[in-house]
Amino acid sequence: MNLNKMLIQDWTFREVGRQEWLPAKVPGCVHTDLLHNGQIRDPFYGTNEHDLQWIDKKDWEYKTVIEVTEEMYAEQQLDLVFEGLDTYANVYLNETQVLSADNMFRSWRIKVKSLVKMGSNTLRIVFRSPIQEDLPKLEALGYPLPATNDQSEVGGLGEKKLSIFARKAPYHYGWDWGPRFVTSGIWRPVSLEAWSGVRISDVFIRQDEVSAPFARLTAQVTFETDASFSGVLTVKTEDSRWSKELQVSAGKHTAELPLDIEQPKLWWSRGLGEPHLYTFKAELKGAQTSAEASVRTGLRSAKLIRKKDQEGTSFYIELNGTPVFAKGANHIPNDSFQTEVTTERYRHEIASAAESNMNMLRVWGGGIYEEAAFYELCDEYGMMVWQDFMFACSMYPGDPTFLESVKLEAEDNVVRLRNHPSIVLWCGNNEIDTAWSHYDEHGGWGWKKDYSAAQREQIWKDYEAIFHEVLPKAVSSYAPGMDYWPSSPMVSLTGDISQHAHSSTTSGDIHYWGVWHNTEPFSNYEVHVGRFMSEYGFQSFPEPRTVRTYAEESDMELESKVMLAHQKNGAGNRLIKSYMDQYMNEPKDFEAFLHMSQMLQADAMKTAIEAHRRRMPYCMGTLYWQMNDCWPVASWAGMDYLGRWKALQYTAKRCFRDLSLIVHHQEGEQRLEVYGVSDLREETAGHLELCLMDLQGNVLWRDQLDILVQAQQSSILYEIDAAELLSGQEAGRVVLQAELKQQDMLLDSKTFYFVHDRDLQLEQSEISVTAITENGQPAYRLECHTLARHVWLTTEQEGIFSDNDFDLVPGQPKVVTFSRRSEGAAPFEPASAREIQVLSMVDCIQTVSPVR
Repeated sequence: MNLNKMLIQDWTFREVGRQEWLPAKVPGCVHTDLLHNGQIRDPFYGTNEHDLQWIDKKDWEYKTVIEVTEEMYAEQQLDLVFEGLDTYANVYLNETQVLSADNMFRSWRIKVKSLVKMGSNTLRIVFRSPIQEDLPKLEALGYPLPATNDQSEVGGLGEKKLSIFARKAPYHYGWDWGPRFVTSGIWRPVSLEAWSGVRISDVFIRQDEVSAPFARLTAQVTFETDASFSGVLTVKTEDSRWSKELQVSAGKHTAELPLDIEQPKLWWSRGLGEPHLYTFKAELKGAQTSAEASVRTGLRSAKLIRKKDQEGTSFYIELNGTPVFAKGANHIPNDSFQTEVTTERYRHEIASAAESNMNMLRVWGGGIYEEAAFYELCDEYGMMVWQDFMFACSMYPGDPTFLESVKLEAEDNVVRLRNHPSIVLWCGNNEIDTAWSHYDEHGGWGWKKDYSAAQREQIWKDYEAIFHEVLPKAVSSYAPGMDYWPSSPMVSLTGDISQHAHSSTTSGDIHYWGVWHNTEPFSNYEVHVGRFMSEYGFQSFPEPRTVRTYAEESDMELESKVMLAHQKNGAGNRLIKSYMDQYMNEPKDFEAFLHMSQMLQADAMKTAIEAHRRRMPYCMGTLYWQMNDCWPVASWAGMDYLGRWKALQYTAKRCFRDLSLIVHHQEGEQRLEVYGVSDLREETAGHLELCLMDLQGNVLWRDQLDILVQAQQSSILYEIDAAELLSGQEAGRVVLQAELKQQDMLLDSKTFYFVHDRDLQLEQSEISVTAITENGQPAYRLECHTLARHVWLTTEQEGIFSDNDFDLVPGQPKVVTFSRRSEGAAPFEPASAREIQVLSMVDCIQTVSPVR
């Protein structure tokens, strides 16, 4: 094949009807183009979001000139390729309309040989306002559809929620952690492809049967020829090669070629083995023409295991025959303006997940089907992906036009992503089954009460058409063998009241939000543990220097206009303060409040994660909400918009260790238990040491024993009566330390307190930091004379510490290293921190206990 691909650049844009054309960045969107041209202020700063809602009510126009060379024009085929148009767009080539796009998530290929001339060609795209486009659809429907997070009031639309009509990223319309910026624009590359002979459009390595001894695969090669083709199809990888002869007429075809590999190198998730990747190269070679394409994939067997047992039905991923406890978080888009996300930002997120001992991210259904770089990095890092289709927290129309658009969207994206070994599950939507709860008259979020019986049945029929018919068919047809789950959370597809999940169901997956939304105590995380905890979370603010990127000093108070504008959960600030009053002492000022909100969030998530891991194998997954942010904001994220790790991220790193200790004492119970939890495939022999100390580090009690931590199990290693252990000591003046060692290697260490932070009798602690060298790398030794709780290290350099938000015990120096954030292939590079600032919880609170 002769292939000449031209990336189309040098765009300009304007509001339709205006005279002036301005430079545009493609890929990009109207909002960022306006910002780069100085036409609007920073959308993320202060309350600017509210001043920019006019943009989505306008039509916008982009244009460029394509210079077609004689060489390109000589080819038999000229294809105009749009990888993504957001969203309603009329495309004109030399003023002839060639496309009317209506789905942000689709790609488009148009044959334009008859319209193109040698030399200059004008390409113009008119983006119709998604608001003006969809208002008539709402009027025609006759009643609104539920869309809980659609912030129509911010957009000046009152109760007119339009997000459900557009096949466009739902979060663009606002969410309870994100702003409302309803974008338009060319959000993925545009190119002109000139070719002759044969063109390979897709290579799919179908994994029919994969195990350690043998892999039975099928290469499905999809290609297009402009004339009859006779030749050979060859596929090769590493030391293997397979071929077959083909003879086809002009047109589109798919050829299949069996591939067998003995003793394949398997792809494993992080912690279980190497995520080995194969590159398969396909070649079509005839007498006069040839074409080639390659694809990278990993060989693995991935199954969703749902087996009945005494307590309900299991729910876990089995990878290469091994049950995997999923540890991770929910991923949202990294920016409100997706084209601002660089490969480096993706690498930072995925590397942060791996560094935090995670093995799964859930691509949540209110965002986008992510860029190739995201999945490629997940493949490389061994990060499993739970992939939602892009539907969330809303009911959707079911007219034929909408269903056809959804069908084509699903096919596009399943085909695009199906070679990625990291994707282990496709899920239809986020929270819709439980929100509507069709079979439970009193269940759900109260949506049904607003509709007549006939309307309810129609709405549910439309739901079933999308999530029980169109989407599962796309998965089974284009990614055979891949599991599909209709909605998260859900119990099972039963067609009756038992289908819908709640906080205590013993089958399927659970989203538990009693802590936070319902103001339940942290201890309820230990009560509501399901088979797979796919959502739960607790908010905090970013650190002060991030907050100052969107706020002035005069805005630094909880109820200021700016703080409320950057808190999208209506009750969020009040809830943080309410929980802080319950569990912590009063912060001395607003900056201290910001820090303490992170400590509070970390403690909440530690309680939840440890409750889930303790219940292994009953519970086999814990994905907190959420990994990241799309703008600087108070939210549930463990890593803020600028990529800075919050206290939660460091806590997750400790709690997600593949081999972990958990000290547990249920309030009101006698027994204190020490659990050993292992995700490893082999048992671990070690030495357990327990030490009760006062807050000055004096040892009050000690015990130790040799133990064996079973592979992929949670088991009690040690039990003792809590009252006996305290032996009259004041609970607020002691700390229990548990350490798991193997010879001289410390495998895990945990501190445990018998009271909440507000009742700890902490004193001001002087913390010394000494620069040292350890293993040839710069390091820092921290020491104190009285226990320091929630020690937090900061430096002006962007990066992460090996540990942070930790407790420093007197007489036990803590050594940490610093890694600066890098834009290279290694996202974290060991470095010297120019200056380290240290604070602990006592530095943040209003009063401290007197020294005695």
